[in-house]
Order: sequence, then C-alpha cells, then structure tokens
Amino acid sequence: MTVIATTQPRAALTEEARAELTALLGDRFTTSLPVREHHGKDESYHTPCPPDGVAFANSTEDVSAIVRICAKHKLPIIPFGTGTSLEGGIAALAGGITIDLSGMQQILRVSPEDLDVTVQAGVTRKQLNEHLRDTGLFFPIDPGANASLGGMTATRASGTNAVRYGTMRENVLGLTVVLADGRVIKTGGRARKSAAGYDLTRLFVGSEGTLGIITEVTLKLYGIPEAISSAVCAFQTIKGAVDTVIQTIQVGVPVARIELLDEVQIDAVNKYSKLDYAVAPTLFFEFHGTDAGVKEQAEMVAAIAQEHGGMEFAWATRPEDRSKLWQARHDAYYAALALRPGSKGWPTDVCVPISRLADCILETKQDLAESNMLAPMVGHVGDGNFHLVYVLDPENPAELAEAQRLADKMVSRALEMGGTCTGEHGIGYGKMAFLEQEAGEAFNVMGDLKRAFDPDNLLNPGKVVRV
Repeated sequence: MTVIATTQPRAALTEEARAELTALLGDRFTTSLPVREHHGKDESYHTPCPPDGVAFANSTEDVSAIVRICAKHKLPIIPFGTGTSLEGGIAALAGGITIDLSGMQQILRVSPEDLDVTVQAGVTRKQLNEHLRDTGLFFPIDPGANASLGGMTATRASGTNAVRYGTMRENVLGLTVVLADGRVIKTGGRARKSAAGYDLTRLFVGSEGTLGIITEVTLKLYGIPEAISSAVCAFQTIKGAVDTVIQTIQVGVPVARIELLDEVQIDAVNKYSKLDYAVAPTLFFEFHGTDAGVKEQAEMVAAIAQEHGGMEFAWATRPEDRSKLWQARHDAYYAALALRPGSKGWPTDVCVPISRLADCILETKQDLAESNMLAPMVGHVGDGNFHLVYVLDPENPAELAEAQRLADKMVSRALEMGGTCTGEHGIGYGKMAFLEQEAGEAFNVMGDLKRAFDPDNLLNPGKVVRV
C-alpha cells in the first residue's frame, strides 16, 4: 500500500512554531510519536501518515488561534474527530499539525419547539442522542461508527436512515467555520429556508476540511416515532432482494431503513454476532410511524418481498431485539475482518440511480465470483448505495493489486450508470482520480474554490482536489 504524494513539500515544524503552540495550549500540544501515529491512522486501507504535532482544541477560539499560528509558519492543518474516515482523510500527507476536535463536546443549545440543536464539532451522534433521550427527539443520521458530528458534516455522511431522513446535507442548518487565515464565520442559521446570498453551508458540508475547519454545527431534530418495528427477510437471489427494494421505493412506502447484506456478509455476521440467520441475500428493514402506519407499511413490504422470492419475515419489535439486530448490521465491517484473522479491510462504496442498482450489484458480484477475492457486501440500498469490504493480506502485493482492479472496475461501472464514485465515504485522496473523472471541468472549478479559500494550500492538503 502506498501513499499518493501531494505536490506540496513537507513542511518543517520549527522551534518557533512549536514554542508558540506550546505557549497557547500547554500540554494540549504534543509531538509525542504514539499520539502523532494515532492521529495519522483512520479506518481505511491507506498507509498511516502521522503529522508533526497534535493540538487539542476545546473551543472555536482555540482552533482560530492554532490556525493563525499555522498560517504564519505555513504549516499544513488537518482536522481530526474520531478517526473513523475511510478514504485517508486524516493522513498528514505534507506533515503539519493535526487539530484534534474531540474535546469540543458541548451541546450548546437544544430547541424542542424548533426541532434543532447546536453542538460543538466533537460531539458524537450517540452522545447527542443520549442527551436528547428525555426530550422525545432524536438525530437520525447513523453511519454506523460513533463518529463526531463535525466529521460527519465534513464528509457529508449518511447511513442506514438516509432513505427516510436524508443525509447530513439535508440536516445541517448552519455552521461555525474557521478559515485558513484564522477568521471565524457563521453560515446558514436556524430558519428552515433562506434565499439570502450564496449557500456557504452546503459548500462546507462535504468539503473534508479542505476549505475550513468546522467547529460548531446546527442540526435538524425529529420526533421519536410513536411505533418502531424491524424485520429481517432472506431471499433466494440477490436480484430478488434488490427488486424488492426498488419496488418498495417506487410505490412510496416511507420505510426508515432498508439494508442489504449478501450471503457472504450474513455468514460473517452470524459467526461474529452469534446469530442464526439463513445464509442467503438478506434485507434488514425498519418502519417508523404510528402503530397503524407501521403495520400497513410492513404488510405492503412483506407482500412485495414475497413476489420476489422473499422468505418469512423475522420480526423484532422489542427495543432490545431491534438493538441486537442493528448492532449486528453495524458490526458488519468487523465481522468481515473476522472471516480472515490478521487481515486488513479495504472498504469502498458507490451509489447509482435506483433503477440501475440491480445491474450494478449483479455485475459487481459476477466480478467477485470470477476472482478469488473475499469481499462481503452491504448496502444502504434504499438510496442506491452499496459497499464492499475487500478482506486481504496487506503484505501481499497480488491481493492489493486485485482489490484495486476490482474496486476501480466497480467505480467505473457506477459512473457509466450515471452514479457517483462515493455515496458517503468521501474522496480523501483515495478517490481523487475518480472525482476528476466524474466531475469533468467542474473538478477544475473545485480547485479554483480551494485556491480562493486556502491560497497557501494549508487546509488538509492533497485531499479532494489537486492544487
């Protein structure tokens, strides 16, 4: 595995810069090797690339002051939340300073009447929902990992509930952002619509720390549904499962989650989570609404599933049973790795129009059948998004090359079908070439935006766009 080099030379952490950061932060600034190594490694297959120092911020003012020092000394700046990114987004490709935002854990304001909340960037989704438990509200975006809300905003994350509640793009109302020169701006607001000027909020959502550092986020909230029911249904074929998803969406059933696990992933989940699901392509469903509404949704989907070779629904209505079901789904990545102890996972994702979902999955499965590569599949298939995890020996060049070939072919296929190279993992530096292919001339416009916001290329250099 190799790091794709940025054209920017590696910056030197001078004694002057070190002294200024230490004077500002005290022991919240460190050049300790174990700490630096931790901050140069995410959940991706990319080679770890540690920064020269790590600064721990507790406030927007801290971040602004750190950025001003880095800008003065031309030091690259890499934001870090919980380290769960999947495309090398936190790698310090040109050295520099990582700003760890995990200490920014204040929930600044909750407005039950307006269904919104403002949090610091280091608050995690689980922490927020625990805080909201007694309000009757919740924040639905669930990418699986207990990621920070700042990181989820920066990568435009989505997850299992996106088919019903949308992605971070639809659920961020406003931001506080520190720019490359240390200035602090606020974008958006609490109004549910605005025609005032450029939509800077949407520009920063998904920018992966390359245009500014997100320090506060205002989010939409939702009422906890009166009734929730989950179900699992195995299918004779992948096509039957995917066709069930397509028809469910087309007839307008407001299902909250539809997740597909192929037979390889189900086998892994059974072994890892000690479950006994049929080893077959399987859909996990969740329905939200009133008691009557949930019952009606479930009956409609069960009938659709039966038409496409679905077997009997296994229901989970008690909270503890639902939690067990969805925890097994969220553990799919670790279950996949457990199929081959000592292996490394190479996760990748694509998203296609729902009408092309069956073709894309079936052709990808055919590629895997013709290869010896172990690659369980999961998908947030209600919005056309699916993932593979190539389970491989990171020291075996032949396996790495085969995983690269298969991943590239899957992404190229998705683009040919009118899809995107990533539905939710982001670009980092792992998919930059595919973004250029997907966006065409717009890729160069993205580079122009990067230069306008960050003329010295200090903010997470080597990611998303080529400068």
